Amino acid sequence: MAVVTTVELTAGPGVGFLPLVSLGPAFAGLVGGWRRTAVVGLTAFVLCLGLGVYNGLFESRRGLTALLSVAGVTAAGVVAAVMRQRREAELASVRSIAEVAQRVLLRPVPRGAGPLRIAVSYTSAVAEARIGGDLYEVVTSPAGVRIIVGDVQGKGLEAVESAAVVLGAFREAAHDEPDLPALGERVERALNRHLSGERFVTAVLAEIGDGPQATLLNFGHPAPLVVRPDGTVGFAAPPDRALPLGLTLHGAVAPAPYEVPFTPGDQMLFYTDGVTEARDAADRFYPLDERAALLKDPDPEAALRSVREDLVEHVEGPLHDDAAMLLVRYRQEPVNGPQAAAAPCSSPPARRRRAASRRSGRAGRAAAGCRTGSGPGWCAGPSS
Repeated sequence: MAVVTTVELTAGPGVGFLPLVSLGPAFAGLVGGWRRTAVVGLTAFVLCLGLGVYNGLFESRRGLTALLSVAGVTAAGVVAAVMRQRREAELASVRSIAEVAQRVLLRPVPRGAGPLRIAVSYTSAVAEARIGGDLYEVVTSPAGVRIIVGDVQGKGLEAVESAAVVLGAFREAAHDEPDLPALGERVERALNRHLSGERFVTAVLAEIGDGPQATLLNFGHPAPLVVRPDGTVGFAAPPDRALPLGLTLHGAVAPAPYEVPFTPGDQMLFYTDGVTEARDAADRFYPLDERAALLKDPDPEAALRSVREDLVEHVEGPLHDDAAMLLVRYRQEPVNGPQAAAAPCSSPPARRRRAASRRSGRAGRAAAGCRTGSGPGWCAGPSS
């Protein structure tokens, strides 16, 4: 509008730029609200009227045509701005609902569970999405801390639906089943009821209790990376490969659980193939085992963030597949000294002991006193 005014005042009416003043309300309707569009349109109308009178354009049809152009474009811009604002409000509402659904599906994992410290990183390959076909969950059960990390075949809403089925079955069964094979069968049955065709889910299940070992059950998923305190790095591969979840109809033998040494100071990194299959410009895969030194940071979340940043730098752009990583770190020292044992803080015997201690006036000196540890629902106190 300023350029058109300058040209009209300096070059005279012969240039014929006056109708272009309607570009002001046109652009305002694209980026601003309807009120702003109306104000800009009114300004353009007054400006067009003044320039038309100044240049004597109303002696012919040129001035009237320019006024009608400004009025018409302003009206169209106001209508477009109103419709755009309504669509933006609807989109904001849909996004808020989607964010709630995503948080329900992939809930934040506990930062600590018993002697373990846990961190997670997830990057969806779908723009504007926080979840995709990768899944993870951590559940504290009577048998210990149980973990699942998996990857659903495909992307999009179908993959998200399959991930929801697996996570729902795992969360329910993790508290009830006595061991990992029974837990895997439970998830398999739930998945077979919902999957159709040849869709499948690769997954690795883990159970970490009070002993010096972690039990794993691998359904065709990449083996977790184990990092020892002395810098030794290795993959906790299963003795035999097994088919993913959802392919039991092919008569395959179910995977067998296997144990991996996991003691204080050890780290175990669970991940999906979106990490190890990420390629750089030279078509080279991401060398996860060679980047294990990035996990030395004392803060597990910072360590995992370093790996993710290095992964993005390796790809030199956006990831082409969902990438999930879950880091489990065994504390260097038990929560309350070498003789401490982890037990649920809400256990009835602990409550009765505390009540008895208070009644006897010896609170704080009871041998089985319970105090909150680092993980939800856990305490560290002398074992009875």
